[in-house]
Amino acid sequence: MATAYVLINTDMGYEGDVLKELKNIPGIKEVYLVYGVYDIIAKVEADSMEQVKEIITWKIRRLEKVRSTLSMIVMD
Repeated sequence: MATAYVLINTDMGYEGDVLKELKNIPGIKEVYLVYGVYDIIAKVEADSMEQVKEIITWKIRRLEKVRSTLSMIVMD
């Protein structure tokens, strides 16, 4: 199982909207609003690192109100 944590910045005031959208994406196992430099943290799990990459690139980063992301790949 490949895992990554993704720190997400959203447009101001849209944190809740993005959180709701993230909860509907297959492969995102946990998602939380956080205080600090980032607005949201998401845990992504998939069968392969390629699938994790696709979720981050094509699902998370393409959401309309996502401003930036920082991905942290979990090492086995």
